[in-house]
Amino acid sequence: QVQLMESGGGLVQAGGSLRLSCAASGRIFSINAMGWYRQAAGKQRELVARVTSGGRTNYADSVKGRFTISRDNAKNTVYLQMNSLKPEDTAVYYCNADDGFKYLLSWGQGTQVTVSS
Repeated sequence: QVQLMESGGGLVQAGGSLRLSCAASGRIFSINAMGWYRQAAGKQRELVARVTSGGRTNYADSVKGRFTISRDNAKNTVYLQMNSLKPEDTAVYYCNADDGFKYLLSWGQGTQVTVSS
């Protein structure tokens, strides 16, 4: 069964940086888009960044210029480099694969990111 494992979250001061990692099954990873999502307390899950199998990226307006998504197909891992973090970035961050129409995997536990002011 394919599983996702997110890691790299933590507590950081505003202006700081974190790098999140997500490891997934090889076959799912290499042929599909991968995305990072986040869910803040009391809010719906939202897309943060997405990278296609061809390397095309897109970002939520709120993180453009601060976050960078990348993927390493050899390691079956997708990363999210988060710089200039703000308190409003505080959330549980998740990753998932999609085929452009639906999510392909069950949501994992996520990794908590907390940014203090």
